[in-house]
Amino acid sequence: MAIFGINGFIRKQEVAFARKLLLWKYDQSGTALPDEKALSAHAQKVVDDAHIIAKKGSSNVLEIVKDAVKDMKNIKK
Repeated sequence: MAIFGINGFIRKQEVAFARKLLLWKYDQSGTALPDEKALSAHAQKVVDDAHIIAKKGSSNVLEIVKDAVKDMKNIKK
């Protein structure tokens, strides 16, 4: 099992964390949850974007994911 890479353990954990953050934000805002496929796709997009930002600015992916989810919910309000 690969640890790093697009299908590695770390990436899967990042996506799972982003998904949990999205679920929490939807719950906090009282917004209806999207279907599972859309939620997973959104979490993957958040992680992909975080990796792009981290490469450009040498930042922490975990913090970028948190900020991206927070910003996403603030825009929808």
